[in-house]
Amino acid sequence: MKLEIFDFVDDSLKILDEFYPELIELSSELENFYKKYLAEKDYFLNVSSRIKSPMSLKEKILRNNYYLTFSDAKAFFFELSDLVGIRLECRFIEDEEKLYKGIKKIFSSRREDGYFYNSEFPNVLLNLQDKQPQIQKNGFEIYRLDGIIVGESASFHYELQLKSLVNMFWGEIEHKILYKNYNYMPIENFYRDIMSSIKGNITMIDRQLMILHDHLNDMNSYDSNSRKKQFETMISKAIYELYSIKIKKKLGFVVDFRNTCDLITDYLLKKDRKYDNIDYPQMITKIMTRFNEIISNKLDFDEYLSFEREVFFQGNFELKVGKAVYKAINKDFRWNMLFRIIFDIELGNNAEDFEGFIKYIKDRFYNDLRENPNFLINIREEDKVKILDEIMLMIADCFLISLNIDFIDNENIIKINNFIVENLKFLSGIEDWKAKKNLFFETLKLETK
Repeated sequence: MKLEIFDFVDDSLKILDEFYPELIELSSELENFYKKYLAEKDYFLNVSSRIKSPMSLKEKILRNNYYLTFSDAKAFFFELSDLVGIRLECRFIEDEEKLYKGIKKIFSSRREDGYFYNSEFPNVLLNLQDKQPQIQKNGFEIYRLDGIIVGESASFHYELQLKSLVNMFWGEIEHKILYKNYNYMPIENFYRDIMSSIKGNITMIDRQLMILHDHLNDMNSYDSNSRKKQFETMISKAIYELYSIKIKKKLGFVVDFRNTCDLITDYLLKKDRKYDNIDYPQMITKIMTRFNEIISNKLDFDEYLSFEREVFFQGNFELKVGKAVYKAINKDFRWNMLFRIIFDIELGNNAEDFEGFIKYIKDRFYNDLRENPNFLINIREEDKVKILDEIMLMIADCFLISLNIDFIDNENIIKINNFIVENLKFLSGIEDWKAKKNLFFETLKLETK
């Protein structure tokens, strides 16, 4: 004979199935309602919704023993506070308070039962009497409000959460590692201490990004190079925080891959050669939104990377470097980790991203030399192109000697290019190059060893 609690579960799932079409319409109505009043606010980013899934509903009933609290499944269903979930997203933690104050202005009328509403949409109700932000069981703050939406057949409860990008990021981490982790952990307190430390680091990143955002909005605050440097540091740190958690969870320890994060940041920002003209605040928001989208992605750092199709390369430099890195990608842990993170962040397929990264390596050397006003100043333009092509193949050969990922970090590329410019500044012509190029190549190999 089935336990009565499972009859309660089955009845609840039937009710959910019965009202599901209406709940979809009402959740869309709630999204449109909040968008209507918040879309023009600079602190508002997006609104998203979800309806309690059958599995989540079943799990909640069993975990909280609601069978003992409610007389029947119907009473439980229509009192469930988070049957529909609405999340309003903003950029920074400080924006959560601005968002909350904006919400209070929207719900300006009050009913006798204490719920607030907007006169244009009296079917959308919100409880504004509870103190905000609330303190969660984990000790951290959250803006969480209870609401009701009146539909054609019944009234349903919804939960409204106000979250910054960093707190969405953090929420996913905690949800996956602790809240949804049912494995017995004899050192759970240790894990919670680690998670508290991670939360502190993420909050610090939010504060730093907020400061950076404010400074970048004021174009007179810093010179161009200072703005870029601060921006790059913040993004690199965010990548490190995101993936160190994933690596720790998978491997049981964290490797030092800060240089890799710097390289990935440089690639993401410079691959399309529009970095000099970017809108920094907009780019910060875009990147943090992308990080929030991928926080739940599973990364198997001990698995082979695969490609959807054969990779292709445009020139001799790309062919040399690309083929060598392609062979190393599933043998060398650092190369594997680099591309695993890039493939996770980038939209598109792995083959395109790999080809794009190899082109980025070529461009970092080639374009910096080509655009340097002191490079081959005594050489005719057509000869300069020929010499540069040969130099690029020399750089490729130097790289292949060790195939070390540090060879292509930003500082090393600048160092190599400066060495090339300095050592060829007295070159008089193509014939002079032909006579000296073998000696130059040997010197370049020693410099890059």
